[in-house]
Amino acid sequence: MTNPISFVSLGPGEAGLVSLKGRQRLVEADCIFCPQTVARTGHPVSRAADIVSQLGVPAGALCFFRLPMSKERGAALLAYRALAAEARRLWMQGKRVCIVAEGDAGFYSSVHYVFERLREAGIPVEHVPGIPAFIAAGALAGLHVASQDERLTVAPGNISADEVAGLVEAGGTVVVMKLSQCADEMRRCITLHPGYSYHYFENVGTAGEVCLHEPESIVARQFPYFSLLIVKRPL
Repeated sequence: MTNPISFVSLGPGEAGLVSLKGRQRLVEADCIFCPQTVARTGHPVSRAADIVSQLGVPAGALCFFRLPMSKERGAALLAYRALAAEARRLWMQGKRVCIVAEGDAGFYSSVHYVFERLREAGIPVEHVPGIPAFIAAGALAGLHVASQDERLTVAPGNISADEVAGLVEAGGTVVVMKLSQCADEMRRCITLHPGYSYHYFENVGTAGEVCLHEPESIVARQFPYFSLLIVKRPL
C-alpha cells in the first residue's frame, strides 16, 4: 500500500492539456473518482469524466461522486467526507485511487477538503498539478496575462467593481474567477471603465468555448458557471 491517492488536475477542459504525469496516474488507476452534478434536465453530467474518457482510460475505472450545486456548503462537505472514506477504503484494499479536479486541484478547488482529510488520517496523498483556466484562456486569446513587473491578482467572484478598478489603476492585471457570482459588479465595472482592456471567456478548452473582447458584447452576455474575466489597462 505504498501508492499514494493521487489528486489529478485535468486543466480547463481540453484533454490534450492534461500533463503526462496526470495521464499516467489515470491510466494506471483502478478507480478514478469524478465529480458529477445534475443538469437542469435532471440528467447527471460530469465534465471531468468527459475529459478523462478521452485519455484512453478504461470506462470501468470511472467512479462518480455527486456534488450538490449550492452556496450552502453543508451538503458538499458531507459528500467530500463520504468520498474520503470510500477512497481510503479502496486504498486499504491495495487499489490505485485517483481523485480528479478540473483546472488545478490546488487552485480554488474544493477537493482540498478531501486531500486534507486523508492526509490528517495518515493516508499518503499526492497533488498532480495542472493548468488553471485563466492560463489556458490567455493562450486562447494570444494574451500575455502578466508582463515584466506587472502584478497579477486572481480573485473569486466576491470582488467589486471598485476593487477591480483600483487594482487596474495601480498597473495590475485582474483575473476574476467564478464570474457568475459577481455578474452585476463586473457589468458595472465595464460600464464605468469602458477604456480598460476586457477579455471574457467561458467553457475554455471545450467545444463550446467563447472568447469576447468587446465591452458591449460582454455586458450583454449571461455569465455561466465556467466563465472568467481578465481586466487590464490598454497597451
